[in-house]
Amino acid sequence: MVPTVIWGTGNVGRAAIRAVEAHPGLELAAVLVHDPAKAGRDAGPLSGLGHDLGVAATTDVDAVLAAAPRAVVYAASGDIRPDDALADVLRAVRAGAVVVTPSLYALYDQRNAPPELRARVLAAVEEGGGSLFVSGVDPGWGNDVLPLLISGLGATVDAVRCQEIFDYTAYDQPDSVRYLVGMGQPMDYEPPMIATTVPTMVWGGQVRLMARALGVELDEIRESVERRPLDASVTTPAMGVFEAGTQGALRFEVQGVVEGEARIVVEHVTRIHPSCAPDWPAPPPGGDGAHRVIIEGSPRIEVTVEATDEGGNRAAGGNATAAGRLVNAIDWLASAEPGLYDALDVPLRPATGRLGRKHP
Repeated sequence: MVPTVIWGTGNVGRAAIRAVEAHPGLELAAVLVHDPAKAGRDAGPLSGLGHDLGVAATTDVDAVLAAAPRAVVYAASGDIRPDDALADVLRAVRAGAVVVTPSLYALYDQRNAPPELRARVLAAVEEGGGSLFVSGVDPGWGNDVLPLLISGLGATVDAVRCQEIFDYTAYDQPDSVRYLVGMGQPMDYEPPMIATTVPTMVWGGQVRLMARALGVELDEIRESVERRPLDASVTTPAMGVFEAGTQGALRFEVQGVVEGEARIVVEHVTRIHPSCAPDWPAPPPGGDGAHRVIIEGSPRIEVTVEATDEGGNRAAGGNATAAGRLVNAIDWLASAEPGLYDALDVPLRPATGRLGRKHP
């Protein structure tokens, strides 16, 4: 059994606790939280499970790392605290842990990451004997292993497109939806998520990683953004009213350009209501979200994945599959040499020992 720490109990952290509990080769050793109000609470209820796990959350990072855990799932956000997140991760690596995280965007394609960043990580690996695997958002497998796997089924490949398509009508994250994404804001408001260079900062590593796997050189990475206003006001169950004339839909692309053409594309299509931008790509009927991969070529291949979790929520399903990819890599990493890994290094393996296993 690999003693495993979960650091953070947000959307990914909750799913990671459940994934560790379900994995026959892992053992939940500790749960680290930032909020003192969560300290002392059992990890089971914190993660949405209906029973205790016998592991109380703690804010004591020193004590947890002093116990030399074999693995750490770092699920704390790196969006607005990238320097702090990196410091936390390197601290765990220096403690000898295998660390898996979605929080360090620059390391999705670690071989092309800034040299000074790679040097810091490799120094921590050398010092403590730990490892680091970064894969992540939207979810990681949807923008790396899945499209690359599917690309091998065809004779020719003209373009690879990875889509996240979501309708936020029933979503309950007003700060993210209204201010980060910009839904319900005036059309002259610039959502932070699509400020110039931000999409490339977050998703560019995945584009570069796919290019490396496909053996092509990128001319550049471009960004494309479209926004649409609501024609009429809409009321959502959890977030209230979104007024007519404000932003109702957002679509952006991070494009890997090869010989002048956008050949590797990560695309996001989000709405606050299905009536807005009906001509844009949409999730399957009856659903509020999906991930889709399209391989243009001979043959043309299209695969749509719908994942649900936490009572049928598709956003939670995306978080759960992202967490699952990371958690399920731990035992492989624990048996590998210390180092810095990416999605092309770490295999996606069958759920050995988990078929028919009771849900945690």
